[in-house]
Amino acid sequence: MRVIVLGGGLMGTATAFFLARRGIAVTLIDKGRIGAGATVASFGNIRRSGRYLPQMPLAHRSLALWNDLERLLGRDVEFRATGHLRLIFEPEGLDLMRRFAADARPWGLELEELTPHEIHRRFPGLGPDAIGASFSPQDGSANPRLIAPAFADAAAALGTVIVDQAEIYSIDDFTVRTSRGTFTADAMVNCAGAEGAAIAARFGEPVPIAVLGPQMGVTEPLPHRILPVVGVWSAAHGAYLRQVERGNVVFGGASERTPVADGRAHIDPARLPAQLREVVCLVPALRDVAVIRQWSGAEGYIADGLPVMGASGTTPGLFHAFGFCGHGFQLGPGVGDAMAELVATGRCSTPLEPFSIARF
Repeated sequence: MRVIVLGGGLMGTATAFFLARRGIAVTLIDKGRIGAGATVASFGNIRRSGRYLPQMPLAHRSLALWNDLERLLGRDVEFRATGHLRLIFEPEGLDLMRRFAADARPWGLELEELTPHEIHRRFPGLGPDAIGASFSPQDGSANPRLIAPAFADAAAALGTVIVDQAEIYSIDDFTVRTSRGTFTADAMVNCAGAEGAAIAARFGEPVPIAVLGPQMGVTEPLPHRILPVVGVWSAAHGAYLRQVERGNVVFGGASERTPVADGRAHIDPARLPAQLREVVCLVPALRDVAVIRQWSGAEGYIADGLPVMGASGTTPGLFHAFGFCGHGFQLGPGVGDAMAELVATGRCSTPLEPFSIARF
């Protein structure tokens, strides 16, 4: 079997790697550089709390792989299981957390509920006004700049042909004509991110998608004091942050996503003050710290907030994995492994039915 994987982000490179591990001939095609799209713009959060519950088996599968990636890829992608702390500032948030914790327990996720005293004792300086928090100790973060190149290099070492910076001229069945040559395969996996819906539409499978740019930022380096990833339980979209080992604090959330009209996401500096006000609620010590860079990335947000994953409904041999709505980073290795299993065997041991493109 020969397989073309379209898209060189985390989903595409992971799919290529796990297909190659199964002995399948793979060609990975991307119009840009490997990992230079939405993946590199990601926050790098590896969390299971707050997820759509039928997604939990995939999240568990992925977390097991995150823990094994240094061995599998032969490279440190800076995965650190430092835990995921979600602070609560209002009674509605406390109700939201407790409902999720109870509902998630049968799905294999146990959250610790922390009182204000426990927050201050275990995580001094974080959320001093919080009325509670949840803590998921096995979650954490990784480096978005490292992950896709690591998967691509490991896939290439197994024989995958990497064709990046290749403008796609046409796709006819499973023949892809590009600026770097024409490639033909027996099957195709659509991991094209925000452009995945356009590819699906070529095969008669329209998907309602909006291409938006979340706004991210990073501070100057500081003494390392913040160990877990920090977020918020809220019906609104709150801020989140993490401190990397070099000392910089990466933050996101708490701002509207900007529409992407030209294929590139752009930041809106006017939204930064409101974003920083929420960041400072999480860590007041950041009040006088300099922000040294902002960025965004084009991400596909599907109308129902869930990704498309699984076999095509119109074309045998076509598979989709796109539209992860800004919460796909944790799932990436599991998505690649699951898609490789599906392509190679025709079935997947992880339930994917809730994400079928047939729902549209």
